[in-house]
Amino acid sequence: MLGQTIILCYGLGSAIIEFVSRTEACVKELTDNYELVLVANYLEGSDDRTRDFVAQIADENPKCKTVCKPKEGMMGWDMRSGMDEATGKYICIIDGDGQFPIESIAACYEIISTTDNDLVKTYRAKGGDGFYRKLISRVYNVLFSSLFPGINTKDANSKPKILTASAYEQMSLKSDDWFIDAEIMLNVRDLKFNEFPIEFYELAGRSSFVKLPAVWEFIKNLVEYRLGGSKEK
Repeated sequence: MLGQTIILCYGLGSAIIEFVSRTEACVKELTDNYELVLVANYLEGSDDRTRDFVAQIADENPKCKTVCKPKEGMMGWDMRSGMDEATGKYICIIDGDGQFPIESIAACYEIISTTDNDLVKTYRAKGGDGFYRKLISRVYNVLFSSLFPGINTKDANSKPKILTASAYEQMSLKSDDWFIDAEIMLNVRDLKFNEFPIEFYELAGRSSFVKLPAVWEFIKNLVEYRLGGSKEK
């Protein structure tokens, strides 16, 4: 297996069907040796039917597999549960809500497959988000750069991210929450990475999952990591 593309599907419902189709069209232009990992973990008792839609996709498409478990965490737990399924040379991670351009997967793959980078990612140079999301992203990245000036990233939280399997094996990822993207970047401080600009699309069809408590949790995690060297669970 050359690589897996992990799609974070939480709460997306039937919209995930079109996104998976578009993502597969992009990935199959790069290689025939691929797999899509559809992570649709769910909150027990909720009316989120995303797992039903991804199960339907996987039933009809042998290139897709699902991870659908009762949630024990938020985005970090989802991402780690998907990455744990990876067996290929490269691991790609992208949100399934359509805010990040799918074609940037191809650009990430081109760079990582032709260079000695351990991770390739995007950063959001332009975006359609409202004031609230722009402010959050700005605060995140200013704080991240201030606390960890040795990690020269413009946007720790941006996706897609593609990393090598060997880089992932060297990481110690523990976060169950929105801190996971920052934790990945903290784990590549001694590795090589590259990033390039993209246009970030407006979130359509639902509100952001990143509420004020998640912002404070992210800030707390960054400070704790800076003081203690890791985020203990």
